Amino acid sequence: MNGSLQIVLHAHLPFVRHPENPYHLEENWLFEAILETYLPLVEVLQGLDRDGVPGRITLSLSQPLIGMLDDALLRDRFEGHLARLIQLATQEVTRTDGEADFGPVARFYLTRLIRLRDLYLNGLQRDLVGCFIRLHLSRRIELITCVGTHGFLPLMLREGSRRGQIRTAARSFEARCGFASAGMWMGECAYTAGVDGLLAEAGVRFSFVDSHAIECASDRPLSGLVAPLLSPGGVAFFGRDPESSSQVWSSHEGYPGDLRYREYYRDVGFDRPLEEVAPFIHPDGIRVNTGLKYYRITSRTEADKEAYDPQAAMVAVAEHACHFVAARATQIAWAAQRSAVRPVVTTPYDAELFGHWWFEGPLFLDAVLREIARNGSFSAVTPSDYLADNPVQQVAEPADSSWGEAGYFSVWLNEGNAWIYPALHAAEERVAAAVATYAESAAWQPALAQLCRELMLAQASDWAFIIKMQTTVGYAVARTKEHLAALEALADRMEAGDLAGAVALAGERAARTPLLAQLVPADWR
Repeated sequence: MNGSLQIVLHAHLPFVRHPENPYHLEENWLFEAILETYLPLVEVLQGLDRDGVPGRITLSLSQPLIGMLDDALLRDRFEGHLARLIQLATQEVTRTDGEADFGPVARFYLTRLIRLRDLYLNGLQRDLVGCFIRLHLSRRIELITCVGTHGFLPLMLREGSRRGQIRTAARSFEARCGFASAGMWMGECAYTAGVDGLLAEAGVRFSFVDSHAIECASDRPLSGLVAPLLSPGGVAFFGRDPESSSQVWSSHEGYPGDLRYREYYRDVGFDRPLEEVAPFIHPDGIRVNTGLKYYRITSRTEADKEAYDPQAAMVAVAEHACHFVAARATQIAWAAQRSAVRPVVTTPYDAELFGHWWFEGPLFLDAVLREIARNGSFSAVTPSDYLADNPVQQVAEPADSSWGEAGYFSVWLNEGNAWIYPALHAAEERVAAAVATYAESAAWQPALAQLCRELMLAQASDWAFIIKMQTTVGYAVARTKEHLAALEALADRMEAGDLAGAVALAGERAARTPLLAQLVPADWR
């Protein structure tokens, strides 16, 4: 074989859990991801195992996501969400009975929902994380962790904050999965000098950066993007390949824009009369996506949309998978002739692209891995596979970078969200002072741990991103302020020496944020 391809899926959502409300709109982010991405991905991976198809992918799971997937309350709520969707789909099958265009689509959705419900309840016993662990142990995937709460490391003030995010993630992952994570996804692939040493301290062997982090490294990369750079701290950084990435994620120049694929922006939750969908949307009558979408893209304008045809979409999937694999074979063969090392093309994506945004995405992954096995000119590997076979790599420092628009930090630090950072930096200072004072005191540990947890939750890169993108801005602002206010209230009690008050408040807040139990405040020194 000429070389390798590594497909990396990054699965993350911000921690959203609101037991105080019987229905909370933002919890739908998790339910949609489970139903549209994670369960279809499990189906694909289990099907590849069943058919003996070789090839592996890498999957990162963030600690907020693991916490939500494991949470009994959210599992119950997802089960209720799924039951309502099946009821809606049943209603839609009845409504469209006899319609040649939409009737088959309605039946397709009902069949699919029932199948996924059976997988979740009976096949997995509601334990998605456990399923991914088993897929790792069977060597179908390589499962890795992600920096803490998906914090944006370069914009943190103190090294202790970065260390706390990194070590807490590594420790929590190992406690849940039973093995150490060889790699770690950095929030937004954001890198700055010194991060590699903190990753190495936590036992991390590899991570991922955007292409310009490699191309603008401290020394010219001799193999370009088809080999990782080994940082001065000893961590291998794989650079994202721009060609293969844009073919998959771009709705304009990539596969998802094909006119045969399902249209994301037309949904029963918005298209049908309110009285028909009222029992299945927000109790206050706020319309939401249901996942029942009857149309294909049809055209790149707002012209009348035609009915979605799953069979036609499958033809497109097969065509695009063959094109993708042929392009990688050519790319890898060209690189093999010009590189002194065995080339590897790295294609990282947000996992939710596959299924949630691009409905046919999981089927595309399935077709790609099957076509790679048929093609035979290169293999689908994980970073650990590659590094085991190619331990000697060029040493250089990656450049400051992220995978956001323009490649650096402006998505997470701009005129719209800059107000966050003075408050976050002040919070970092208060945490550092509290750790310096109380790190050796067992009695203060619950308050100190919750203080660090509130900082981590406030530092999640999701909030700044949402404010930049102008989506659910009110929620992102409220969450940022909530965690900072809780941190300040805890710090006030601690600085006043009010042990009982601090521990009581920490207990209340910990009940609302049940994650990161392996947090060790001394990491923030």
